Amino acid sequence: MLSIVVPCYNEEESILLFYKEMERVHQTINEAFEYIFVNDGSTDQTLSIIRELAKDDSEQVRYISFSRNFGKEAGLYAGLEAAKGDLITVMDVDLQDPPELLPQMIERVRTTDADCIGTRRISRDGEPPIRSFFARLFYKLINKIGDTEMVEGARDFRVMSRQMVDAVLELSEYNRFSKGIFSWVGFKTEYLEYENRERVAGNTSWSFWSLFNYSIDGIVNFSDTPLNIASFVGAFSCIASGIALIFIVVRALLFGDPTSGWPSLISVFLFVGGLQLLCLGIIGKYIGKIFLETKKRPIYIVKETEDTNKLNVLSSDDK
Repeated sequence: MLSIVVPCYNEEESILLFYKEMERVHQTINEAFEYIFVNDGSTDQTLSIIRELAKDDSEQVRYISFSRNFGKEAGLYAGLEAAKGDLITVMDVDLQDPPELLPQMIERVRTTDADCIGTRRISRDGEPPIRSFFARLFYKLINKIGDTEMVEGARDFRVMSRQMVDAVLELSEYNRFSKGIFSWVGFKTEYLEYENRERVAGNTSWSFWSLFNYSIDGIVNFSDTPLNIASFVGAFSCIASGIALIFIVVRALLFGDPTSGWPSLISVFLFVGGLQLLCLGIIGKYIGKIFLETKKRPIYIVKETEDTNKLNVLSSDDK
């Protein structure tokens, strides 16, 4: 069986389109399907549509609804935990992940020694240029400073073996960055390439700043290079300040030249103070992540599933 994990946040316009397209592809695949829709605290009619879908196709459709918005990473983790299939895939409901690639992906997992068949975009047509620029910059940066290789353009859309998914679930950290985790577990992964696709309906919930913060989380989670940079900057500032101090003292003793230049002195103070705040900010980011991990809070909280909904319906019928 193939378990299809589908995180959803305010996707009322896309769910039925996704389901119909997936069922069309299902007819070409000799695999049982299991849909796991994860409602990540949507504020539109997403949950109602998923409820009806689970009612109409109770054999295939399951769902998990969070008590609030916990983020896509929590949705991915919840879906992977709930998946029962021996193969598991993660897909976006907006059909930017091409369903027609599934037959080829499944066949390659079944017939080769690959544990995961992933997908990667070879173009970013339709994206704002500034977003594409920073996305490419992120992959170049993270691959230079991190120990975990991340493939540029790689999507969360991938077909994984049960063994690989179990390994991913063992990493139950609160601060999650799935692209890095999928690479870190180390199973053999091959990629299929495709051209970028636009959403079929609705608007993305990912703004430039949310993607920027997400990339910062990826760097912090998979590299300690920023801490090394902060240490280097501190050491360099200390050495440079010491050399400047010796120069000023020697000049005053030999030439009797009083030290002058209050504006330049203030500028130096402000520059050094800025470096200190930058280094403290880098250290604070890591400490903040540690703080969240030590709290041991759950990654998500479930409010409703298809099973609890059935119980509620039965209870209301009894009344």
